[in-house]
Amino acid sequence: MNSEYYDDIVIGGGKAGKTLAPALAANGRKIALVERSLTMIGGGCINIACIPTKTMVASAEVAHTVRNSAAYGVKTNQPTVDLAAVIQRKRSVVLAAREINLHNLEGSLGENLIIGTARFVDAKTIEVTNAAGNTGLLAAERLFINTGTRPLIPPVPGLKETGFLTSESIMELKQLPEHLIVLGSGYIGLEFAQMFRRFGSRVTVIGQSEQILSQQDPDIAIAVQTLLEQDGIEFLLKAKVLRVDYTGNETILQIQVADREITLQGSHLLVAVGRAPNTDSLNLAAAGVAINTRGFIQVNDRLETNIPGIWALGDINGGPQYTHISLDDYRILKANLIDGGNRSTRDRLVPSCLFINPELAHVGLTETEARQQGYAIRVAKVDASAVPRAKTLGQTDGLLKAIVDTDTGHILGCSLLCHEAGEVISTVQMVMQAHMPYTVLRDGILTHPTMTEGLNILFSKL
Repeated sequence: MNSEYYDDIVIGGGKAGKTLAPALAANGRKIALVERSLTMIGGGCINIACIPTKTMVASAEVAHTVRNSAAYGVKTNQPTVDLAAVIQRKRSVVLAAREINLHNLEGSLGENLIIGTARFVDAKTIEVTNAAGNTGLLAAERLFINTGTRPLIPPVPGLKETGFLTSESIMELKQLPEHLIVLGSGYIGLEFAQMFRRFGSRVTVIGQSEQILSQQDPDIAIAVQTLLEQDGIEFLLKAKVLRVDYTGNETILQIQVADREITLQGSHLLVAVGRAPNTDSLNLAAAGVAINTRGFIQVNDRLETNIPGIWALGDINGGPQYTHISLDDYRILKANLIDGGNRSTRDRLVPSCLFINPELAHVGLTETEARQQGYAIRVAKVDASAVPRAKTLGQTDGLLKAIVDTDTGHILGCSLLCHEAGEVISTVQMVMQAHMPYTVLRDGILTHPTMTEGLNILFSKL
């Protein structure tokens, strides 16, 4: 087969890839973007992850607010959740975003937006197979891999034979689960757990560790679990699933908890134990690209693989699996390859947000990490109920926590479990990035009454 030659090829149109390709084209490069499916235009975030899940979270919060409206002096009937309508709203939001992305890519790339599955032939050449089974060869001086991840499925006996839901298929359910069992106590599992509990399902979460959110400090994890338990969610922690069976429309799990074995029955099982990299179909061995034991592509702090001329961006390179990190990966390559800069992944402050209600947002080090790294620290904590805005909203659950370097006064980390935490954490992050002392937030004139004003209260505790 003859090869079509390009200056650059981007494999996968996630946040990094779909942003990088037009930038390279605008810089005068002949560029091809290969995306596996029209239904994935724009990447995982808008199609199967952030955008659809947060759209459904919004529906769950409305149901919860209506159910508790009497507390605000508004009397109404108990809500009825129409799951089909919730799903349709989610589809509409996703479709609109996908169409915008397709329009933008077609406008900037034209026929060089190629729909098909890519696999390496050598370090400069890929074979692309389209939906009809036709193949072609594309070659380029530089290649950028941005193929993302998929749900990780653990090797539990009986699981594949029994059937299960993933973070993708659960968003296409036609009926509300009577009893949803969630395998996994991290971000994905907890968001769906609260969502479906507020839709009206009974929910049980199974976690392998002794606490949920194993990367967080114990006090934060316990606070989150307590709030979710108040919603009616049940937890089984330090648990190992031994086997899964399906009998009489029921999913049956045999679970080892401490020194006893228990049986748990549910109508549906959601597997949410992490993400696996989409590298297995790329034939990376043909290009000599190195991967780690989990299948993620190994890169240096400039996102370069071990093969010159090949980079890996976004979730596929094993870094934090956030869309905002994928976007920053793009910024690094744009700076280094287009703008003549010298950027790297070193010293990035990476914020995160768990979109339960109230939200849990975090940036920097946890208290545990700060102590492990030998810092002399001071820790401030305050209940969310101390924030006036929280009281006016009736959103008083949660706590705010900050870790400060005793020697410099710089903020090392912050965890906010409160209403609008995902918005408020950005203020803390900007102070940290500017290397300003915590007193900037302690003494800053912050609008009253807002949730951000809680930072005045938090940092005054130091």
